[in-house]
Amino acid sequence: MLGNLLRVFLPSRSARVPAAEAQPPSDARVAYYQAALADAQAGRFAEAIAGCRAALELDPNYTRAHFLLAAISMPGEDYFRVIARIHAHLRPRTYVEIGVAKGDSIRLVGPETRALGVDPAPEINFALPPNVKIFAQTSDDFFALNDVRAELGGLPVDLAFIDGMHHFEFALRDFMNIEPLCTPGSTILIHDVYPLDERTAARDRATEFWSGDIWRLVLLLRKHRPDLVVHTIGATPTGLAVVRNLDPESTYIRDHLDALIAEYLAVDFGVLAEGKAEQLALFPNDWGRIAALLDAPR
Repeated sequence: MLGNLLRVFLPSRSARVPAAEAQPPSDARVAYYQAALADAQAGRFAEAIAGCRAALELDPNYTRAHFLLAAISMPGEDYFRVIARIHAHLRPRTYVEIGVAKGDSIRLVGPETRALGVDPAPEINFALPPNVKIFAQTSDDFFALNDVRAELGGLPVDLAFIDGMHHFEFALRDFMNIEPLCTPGSTILIHDVYPLDERTAARDRATEFWSGDIWRLVLLLRKHRPDLVVHTIGATPTGLAVVRNLDPESTYIRDHLDALIAEYLAVDFGVLAEGKAEQLALFPNDWGRIAALLDAPR
């Protein structure tokens, strides 16, 4: 369990345990971090959090401290491992991924799944299997210019993963465009929905560790689409929302898109100061419970 707790993502997006740094002892931020890491390994999490915060006071862009904080606050498997389990459990016939980047998550697709990946500038450096097709487009263009169902062999979207732009209105439009292609039994996953703190959740990126304001989308869906079942799995580094009970006939978001965007851009991060877990429907990162959630009747 401790290994899972301390396994974090570094900028390369590969998982490993953070290590002490070979830095001059006069670098106070490193000293704070190394003490925090030792505290975390010993189970002294309150002290570890305080040490990370002290390091970040000296360097607000100190990525190691951010990832250690995330690992402490969201113990369990990272989001790649959770998504891999979801693929293996659901065995979807079809899959759509928004925000392919280097392909770390789309390579989790099984051979039985027809998959479409979307990214305006994909950086995939490995051979794709024949069941995966990449569209080098923005997601807005992808949905506007392609017959997605035809690309999926006439089937609906069984599973989707939204991990594109870190501005909530982009993720909202992605959700709006994907849901009509789904069935009530489909599942939509949304990354970066459980922010670490206000600085790393800003719309204007100021830190390497950055989730943006996708958290706003969870608040919006829970308020304006109460028919949906929305949970946020506490998977490092920035949470993974699972949206179920989809309604492909719903036009509510499309009909009110501009008003919804304006409403939630006006929401201050301070609303999460108390009760963040409750407001964002935090769900335990325990595979047995996640599997039961996925298997629950709609």
